[in-house]
Amino acid sequence: MPDLSAMLEHLPAFWGGFLVTAEISVLSIIGSFIVGLIVALMRVSEAKAARLFALCYVDVFRNIPFLVLIFFAYYGLPEVGVYIDAFWTGCLALSIAVGAYVTETLRAGIVNIDKGIIEVAKSFGFGRIKLYTKIILPIAITSSIRPLGSVFINLILTTSILSAITLGELTSASKIIASTTFRPFEVYVFLVIFYGALTFALSALIATWHKHLNRYNEV
Repeated sequence: MPDLSAMLEHLPAFWGGFLVTAEISVLSIIGSFIVGLIVALMRVSEAKAARLFALCYVDVFRNIPFLVLIFFAYYGLPEVGVYIDAFWTGCLALSIAVGAYVTETLRAGIVNIDKGIIEVAKSFGFGRIKLYTKIILPIAITSSIRPLGSVFINLILTTSILSAITLGELTSASKIIASTTFRPFEVYVFLVIFYGALTFALSALIATWHKHLNRYNEV
């Protein structure tokens, strides 16, 4: 019979894996947002070369399986003299791969801004930099909060694939516990709980942030 109490002695191992997953998730969310923001600005740039580079980046990394990407980074790059440990391989791969989805989310937010707002800002003498920092990006990010939340939740779930490069994150820790206790049911119940805690926390944070940013639009 299933006995969840049998897992209590393994809580430190679960917690250790959870902290690694949480750390990678936070760093990758920050990294993918920065990458996505930069490439989104390139996507709407007036420079043709910048738009072409951004388009190629998005098309490439939205069509490469993430498992292939991390295998290339962790096992392939050392063959040409580039060595990155498993933790930073995971962070960089997630930032780059998820950055492609962040790019399209932010680009949609930018291109859907009412052109009248932009024209009014220009009539007040806003230059390009001020226009983007004061008007375009705040509006685009505000309207993209919920879609970005979905992207970042998927990022957290994707961290489970990093167990394939021997990183001691939550899924990897759970596999080890399952193989030593022979209690896969109980182990994966705890795994579901820990991942649920991470995604629920992020969902709550996104909802709070969305409510705060749109507080003046509430009736």
